[in-house]
Amino acid sequence: MGTTSGVPPTRVGPAVPSRRPRKRMPVARNTKTLSTKQPRAGKGAPITENVAPEKEESCQAKRSPSSPQGGPKKRSAFGDLTNAHKNQAVTGKKDGVKSAPRKAPRAPAAKNNEANLKKSLKKTPLTEESEESEKDPVPEEPVQAPVLEDIDKEQLGDPYANAQYAKDIFDYMREREEKFLLPDYMEKQVDISREMRAILVDWMVEVQENFELNHETLYLAVKLVDHYLVEVVSMKDKLQLIGSTAVLIASKFEEQCPPCVDDFLYICDDAYKREELVAMEKSILRTLNFDINIPIPYRFLRRFAKCARVNMETLTLARFLCEMTLQEYDYARERPSKLAASCLLLALTMKNLGGWTPTLEYYSGYRAQDLHPLVKRLNFLLTYQPCDKLKAVRTKYSHRLFFEVAKMTPLDMLKLEEKLKS
Repeated sequence: MGTTSGVPPTRVGPAVPSRRPRKRMPVARNTKTLSTKQPRAGKGAPITENVAPEKEESCQAKRSPSSPQGGPKKRSAFGDLTNAHKNQAVTGKKDGVKSAPRKAPRAPAAKNNEANLKKSLKKTPLTEESEESEKDPVPEEPVQAPVLEDIDKEQLGDPYANAQYAKDIFDYMREREEKFLLPDYMEKQVDISREMRAILVDWMVEVQENFELNHETLYLAVKLVDHYLVEVVSMKDKLQLIGSTAVLIASKFEEQCPPCVDDFLYICDDAYKREELVAMEKSILRTLNFDINIPIPYRFLRRFAKCARVNMETLTLARFLCEMTLQEYDYARERPSKLAASCLLLALTMKNLGGWTPTLEYYSGYRAQDLHPLVKRLNFLLTYQPCDKLKAVRTKYSHRLFFEVAKMTPLDMLKLEEKLKS
């Protein structure tokens, strides 16, 4: 359109487009738009911006019950026993599926997270205790019963051994020990002393050697003398008659071919007549009510040595220790089974063959601790012999036939104490 004046006409709009950026149109408040901005590297921004802090905390709480930050809590003691490594693997998979990391929470959420962190730290010990209780209990190892050996199994086919009755027989002998426990009878003996008894027993050992009698005969004869003196007060001039008659009775009980009466009159150097010996035999049997099956240590010693499966030399050493106690009045009042077990334990200790096995404990009925006081007394007896004149037992076991066990050096008391403790 032209104008009447000479001024050139002005354009309504600019001829050249403007270089300034265009202004966007305002968007309505109710409309929702998706953000096209991509998160920068290194920022863990969430996908949505308009999520409420309460919802965001609930999402984080679902990720891990033990930590409010959402990551699995480190465990030093329970890491291998719980499923923490599985939770970490599952959480890693979920994070890999998401397209973008979430945006950092706002200030109110951070305050809430700090509060939840403090609460969780207070509850952490309870959580660990509950996790410890929920762990699979470690199975306890079953207590193995001690291996017991049937020592009579090998002789079950022998009709002369009566192996099927062996344990019952020795159990019965253990019961009879209660009946034949000796009191202190020397208090009422006026003319007889302990030294006289020791001299008599030393002579009876020589008689057993000269007649080549069994050891059971010797032990039973000493028991007959002791039990007879419990009931009868005797004079010292009759003491040898009592001893020789006791050997005669024990020989009839134990030996297949016992010596005759004349042999015992001869061994006494004809100090007594035949009528006196027969009369004393009747007196002993009537006084003891003909009950002469008295438990002796030697039978138990052979039984226990069979349990330990020791060789003949170790058994002979234990026999030497046990025979040394026959002369000592203090050991006459000990239980025969306990005395035999103590002699065997001392012999095993001296030969370094081990201690008291479960098989020995089962068949003997004694624990090693029950035998320690008596073992120490036996070692003291072996070290310090009371009387040097009574050498029948030592001379007997110094022979090569008995492996010269009497020449063995006794154990030092301190070394014995250490070995018994170990």
